[in-house]
Amino acid sequence: MSEPASISIGIAKRYAAAVYDLAKEGKALSALETDIDALQAALDVSADLRDLINSPLYSREDQAKALSAVAAKLKLSNTMGNTLGLLAAKRRLFVLPQLLTALRDRLAEEKGEVTAEVVSAKALTKTQADKLAKTLKAQLGKDVKINAAVDEALIGGLVVKVGSKMIDTSIRSKLSALQNTMKEVG
Repeated sequence: MSEPASISIGIAKRYAAAVYDLAKEGKALSALETDIDALQAALDVSADLRDLINSPLYSREDQAKALSAVAAKLKLSNTMGNTLGLLAAKRRLFVLPQLLTALRDRLAEEKGEVTAEVVSAKALTKTQADKLAKTLKAQLGKDVKINAAVDEALIGGLVVKVGSKMIDTSIRSKLSALQNTMKEVG
């Protein structure tokens, strides 16, 4: 991991711990989860918002005003709105994506859940996703939340990542292994 990335993650984790503790004390964990989802959706959709949090060209005041408007538009809790203002004032908005990830991890830990990143060649049906979650729950002993993505280059099969574990049953990886085996023989 590069040094700037590890510094960003460290900063994000410290802010996440503070925000999480404030939400837990205020019995507002469900509001925090709603805030995280809303902010993540806004970041995913808006290139302007991503530019705002990453660009050094905007002043602290401009960033604070813009994020205050975003917080009002998304109806974020006071805790999250104040956190965004603090991040803007301290020039730390660049850690917002890592902050959301760290908060999501803390909430999942609180609920006894783990998140599985699943990449498939075609979109999973509801039945397939439920069956996969049930199978993973049996293996891990925890509830599993599935974040599904589609990559047609896999040809078929799945790539499942849970924490530091990865299971790759894709046809692409099997063809690659076969190709390497053939190179060794010939």
